[in-house]
Amino acid sequence: MHRLLLNRDIYTDVLLEKLPAARRYVWIVTADIKDLHLDVGHGFEPLLAVLARLVERGVAVRLIHAKEAGPRFRAHFDEYPELFESELFERIMCPRVHTKAIVIDGVGAFVGSANLTGAGLGAKSEHSRNFEAGFWFDDAGQLAELMAWIDQLYLGEFCGNCRRRAYCPDPIDELQQ
Repeated sequence: MHRLLLNRDIYTDVLLEKLPAARRYVWIVTADIKDLHLDVGHGFEPLLAVLARLVERGVAVRLIHAKEAGPRFRAHFDEYPELFESELFERIMCPRVHTKAIVIDGVGAFVGSANLTGAGLGAKSEHSRNFEAGFWFDDAGQLAELMAWIDQLYLGEFCGNCRRRAYCPDPIDELQQ
């Protein structure tokens, strides 16, 4: 199944419905990352709180992004030791990442234009959010291909031939040694 998601549908379908229901793992790949908040029914809380709860439940979370997260994200990150103290949470940066993808349990994925920001994923009001589009899909072959590519990225397999290494704050292949 391929399902087109536009604007607010990305936020409601992927972040509010599918992400909190993850059982085994969540992989998030994004160029930009900011302090995104989710409506959890009794108010709003940082995405990091949701990720911390997932890790506490035993769900592995992998976050790959292109540049340093915004200051509010970094401040909130320090409030969740479940993330930086757990081996279930992995975070790396690669300045060449421009992909926007969320893989949940290897059974479905969102791929689209939206960065991991409130404006990008439709969390802001309809008058201030970005215009974004993407697809949710569950095709096993396409999921396997996407996940293999994300694994290659995460393991630093593209670092050896990278011509942007001079701009990389933490080359992934050096982190994996």
